[in-house]
Amino acid sequence: MYGKNQYGLIQYAQEKNADEGQKDYYVDLARYAPPFLAEVQELKAIYETEGYAMGLLEHELSDLLDQCFISTATWGLTRWEQVYGLVTNMALSYEQRREILMAKLRGQGTTTPQMIRETAEMFSGGEIEVIEDNPNYHFIVRFIGIKGIPRNMNAFIAMLEDIKPAHFSYSFEYRYTIWNELTNQSWNSVAGITWDGIRTLKEA
Repeated sequence: MYGKNQYGLIQYAQEKNADEGQKDYYVDLARYAPPFLAEVQELKAIYETEGYAMGLLEHELSDLLDQCFISTATWGLTRWEQVYGLVTNMALSYEQRREILMAKLRGQGTTTPQMIRETAEMFSGGEIEVIEDNPNYHFIVRFIGIKGIPRNMNAFIAMLEDIKPAHFSYSFEYRYTIWNELTNQSWNSVAGITWDGIRTLKEA
């Protein structure tokens, strides 16, 4: 244990010091007092000292409120992951951990193609098409809004395994650049791009 937090469960494994960052937050309390009082040296010193404390308090309250929502949580993501039974992976960014949580939240209830599509879109950030093959107990997740393999794919597969019917299998189809999309490009414009880069070129 380090301080009050278990080592490794807070981003960068550091516990925030209340004194750190005080200089970054300041409320000018003197402006709420009559000018003749603000000019008194003793009161000026009090206002300055309390101004830093008040500014830090406002920041901490705002930061605490952010932890109440998945979309803005940072150090509070660990608690959200505990609530939804997810393993905390500190190697992932805040954004990636939020995506997993939001997908878990959306995945509550009966699994439908719409649920799978919305969950996949949370991870990929692009449009998804779910093609059902019910006679064969199979479905295809086709990524049509982005090119290439979406990031955080391993987490998406884990989530898909969690929400899909156990007797269904699935496969993925990815979209890549086709030759017709390169008709407006010259050799000079793509000379510095690798083949893998061209395959996922956003503006071909």
